[in-house]
Amino acid sequence: IDSRRFFRFRSQYIYPLATTNNSCDNKQFTMVATPGENQAEVILVGCGCPLRGMGWYHADQMLLGECPTAKLCHIVEPWFLGPGAKGPGGPEFAEFKEKTEAEHGVQFHTSLSAVPPKAEGVNRLTLISGRTVDNPRLLGEAIAAGCCLIYLEKPGAPSVAELETMKKQAADAGVDICMGYNKNVCKYVRKAREFAAKTPGSHVTFVSNNTYEPTAASLGECFERNAEGMLKNMAIHELALLASFYDVTVDNIDSVVVDKEFSSMQTLTGPSGKDFTDFDKVKFTIKTKTGKSASVQADRCGGEVSYAKVSDENDVELFRHCMPDEDDKANVAVLEARHPGAMPYFFSQDPDYVTVKERVARKCALGEEAKDIATIDIAIAALSVGEYLTDLMKAELSADEAKEIDPAAAAVPTGVALDQ
Repeated sequence: IDSRRFFRFRSQYIYPLATTNNSCDNKQFTMVATPGENQAEVILVGCGCPLRGMGWYHADQMLLGECPTAKLCHIVEPWFLGPGAKGPGGPEFAEFKEKTEAEHGVQFHTSLSAVPPKAEGVNRLTLISGRTVDNPRLLGEAIAAGCCLIYLEKPGAPSVAELETMKKQAADAGVDICMGYNKNVCKYVRKAREFAAKTPGSHVTFVSNNTYEPTAASLGECFERNAEGMLKNMAIHELALLASFYDVTVDNIDSVVVDKEFSSMQTLTGPSGKDFTDFDKVKFTIKTKTGKSASVQADRCGGEVSYAKVSDENDVELFRHCMPDEDDKANVAVLEARHPGAMPYFFSQDPDYVTVKERVARKCALGEEAKDIATIDIAIAALSVGEYLTDLMKAELSADEAKEIDPAAAAVPTGVALDQ
């Protein structure tokens, strides 16, 4: 271990008189990670493959000390410590595990039930970054493992009903839930909201872009892999923004105006050979009964830059801030050199991931308010709005497509994009 890293972490290690067995392979440690006095003890569930998994990137940031209140002590990874050990990504994970054990004393486990009981006085935080479908079960296991706070990656659960059940389960156990909606703390969102607050009569539009190729093969793979649909996956961050800052809930929606010229819905074949119907791009404006409004635009093939813009009453753009901006781009270059080949979106959103984790960890360890961090109530509102908008927009776009189809034509394909 280099000297700087050693002195950074030495106060966070203990050197037991007896060696401690690893719960997975009985490899012996002489170093075990333990939280400091004002730190949360973090269990990361769902590390995934190095350079690819969001859980891995969370771990990397904590191991580098970028979230000083979050001490990573345990990693639960059932796939790569089990059936996936010899498959794609398995060797890379094994190398990461060996290095992380040796340099940081982190313990690895195949399940939450294998994590040792927490020590007296420790505030334990579980960061769940696995498959959405597993989250309801994992939340119960995290509560049983003695956690006082759970960090859930978006959207939290496959359905609103499951989120509501999870909320009750956590409340009954006295456990807080925070959501990993990192755009709630993004610089470009904050700056647009601040500008709009100083500009009477202004209107904010949140624009989310991705880098899929505009081809049937690329989008078909995307539709299958994200089968819950764009409005409950890619654009769910923007719906969380609307729920957090614009009072948007299904019950409080006064009107939804769909931009049918921009929005596009297609039925495409995925790698499995099955057909999937979803949006490749959407744009809409929501007005609430409490007098607030905002717009969302999301495009799977829109490019690398997302942004928020502020317009006046005549739709003249007054302000725009992009992600990444020039400062972000300089940081991205540093991160690309550190982790060549990693998922590009890790780097552009790196500061936001740090901010969310640190605020959540401070809430867990110190009882501080987690400013602007989405709650389980925001997650429920966002997913409810996502389900509502999915049905509404599919109905509107399908009706428009039906009008454009020549009744005399035979075997007209369904799901053709409106702008084709």
